[in-house]
Amino acid sequence: MNYFLMIGPWQIILITVFLGIIPTIVALIDIVRNEFSGNNKIVWLLVVLLGNFLGALLYFIIGRKQKLSATNKTSLT
Repeated sequence: MNYFLMIGPWQIILITVFLGIIPTIVALIDIVRNEFSGNNKIVWLLVVLLGNFLGALLYFIIGRKQKLSATNKTSLT
């Protein structure tokens, strides 16, 4: 028998876990590298850490618009 193309329940679980972790890690890296006004950085870190995939999805939809632009960064210092 050819077992190469067979996917079992453990493989499906691993694929699901990795697909859920990757957006969370990307969102966390993006939050840490950028500036936000007020406490928005801390709030988004908590949303992504506690919400996992859903928190990362919310950040990519809503939070990326709240980042400070380059002109706003220079006015803060």
